[in-house]
Amino acid sequence: MKNRPYILAECHWETLQHADFEVAILPWGATEAHNYHLPYATDNIQVDAIAAEAAKFAWENGAKVIVLPTIPLGVNTGQTDIYLDMNIYPSTQKAILNDTIEVLNRHSIKKLLILNGHGGNDFKTMIRELGVKYPEMLVCASSWFQVLDRNKYFDQPGDHADEVETSLILHLAPELVLPQEKWGKGTEKRNKIEAFNEGWVWTERKWSEISEDTGTGNPALATREKGENFFKAVTKKLGEFLCELDQVDRKEMYK
Repeated sequence: MKNRPYILAECHWETLQHADFEVAILPWGATEAHNYHLPYATDNIQVDAIAAEAAKFAWENGAKVIVLPTIPLGVNTGQTDIYLDMNIYPSTQKAILNDTIEVLNRHSIKKLLILNGHGGNDFKTMIRELGVKYPEMLVCASSWFQVLDRNKYFDQPGDHADEVETSLILHLAPELVLPQEKWGKGTEKRNKIEAFNEGWVWTERKWSEISEDTGTGNPALATREKGENFFKAVTKKLGEFLCELDQVDRKEMYK
């Protein structure tokens, strides 16, 4: 296998000692149940592949980008009773992010994209706080599942282990998807207080109380072809953004 020069884990000191990257990408996932049929590593498989493919696009278009190793653990405080759903707290995430930014800053890589692959992760307040500590750094975050309008690619997109994620894993790692007769329906119970359903009031969902199979969204219409089409579209758009991020002057970002 030929190493990819934009993937840190595949690089060697022989070449890195002379490298000069402009943008780092930090994929951040989670390890948790995904309905009955998808692997616990679903979020990591998706975000890792999307980051790599977007970086490939950017690299081939002249951007000096480097993908850092995927963080495989996310915030799962609403799933503490689901067997081996791994949880780290936001304070732990902030500590990891701080140390990562410190390394990048020390090596003069001043731009970082946190590419999020898990709905329980939220980096906004961390970026605000660390931005004061590292004012010379440009730190931004994006969740791959918010990059495009999923309704244009899928018939019944849901929230978790749904048609979207099932289609993507059918494309990226089909050997890890159980046969369709094993797929749960992903039925989600709605909150009795309508304000929570409307989204203008938020509270954390207790996952075992809202879903029987840990899924939220019916995966029944998922196909490999849908996953491949969406993967190509989302990585292209992210790749184009990385090219822009590579070129922008931190001190001249606004018109």
